[in-house]
Amino acid sequence: MNSVYEALLSRKSVRVFDNKEVQSYIKEAIFNAAFQAPTAGNQMLYSIIDVTDQALKERLAIACDNQPFISKAPLVLIFLADCRRWYDAYGEAGLNPRRPGAGDILLAIQDAVIAAQNSVIAAESFGIGSCYIGDILENKEEVVELLDLDEYVVPISMLVMGYPTEQQIDRVKPERFSKKYIVHENRYRRLNGEEHRDMLKERANREDFDFDGYIEKFCSRKYMSGFSREMTRSGELYLKNFLS
Repeated sequence: MNSVYEALLSRKSVRVFDNKEVQSYIKEAIFNAAFQAPTAGNQMLYSIIDVTDQALKERLAIACDNQPFISKAPLVLIFLADCRRWYDAYGEAGLNPRRPGAGDILLAIQDAVIAAQNSVIAAESFGIGSCYIGDILENKEEVVELLDLDEYVVPISMLVMGYPTEQQIDRVKPERFSKKYIVHENRYRRLNGEEHRDMLKERANREDFDFDGYIEKFCSRKYMSGFSREMTRSGELYLKNFLS
């Protein structure tokens, strides 16, 4: 097995870090890996905020669903879907371009997420653990103020990185769903009820798996939760500028 593929299979989210700084050369390598990611038309429709201010980390930890480990991460990067930079470049050339729209932000989101994942795998290759923080999408008004965001810039992913503790290294990676439930040939196929039950049971690897009970708790804890509703509210506000 080659090392890149092995890293993809073994990588897991890390939320507890050793009190050790990420060396500058590794940090630069992580950035460069992001820059080398596939990008639409070589536009690099993203920007990255390197959060070095400890007070800002602490504010973000609260804004992102009160997760204290964010403030303790040695390296915190926020990947922004950035439709402003090219829009301004067009204006600098004396053009009168249309306003960025839905297609532009969707393309920028793709660029930002691909760049973020490149940085995750690069970090993994240096022994640096990482965790995606989707909650950066919450509390739009506060996050916009904290990061001085523009109306055509959306914070898509925050990554916290650092050297994992031994406990985190030894922690078992959660199982994923089997290929047969994820990969569709030629056309999308909606799963039936039995397949949904089998999918969760297989992942849990338990004959006594309580599908109904698990789904009820998961729905309440995640999908119907306050933070999920807040993410939807903020997400709609971010997208409003691109849909109007």
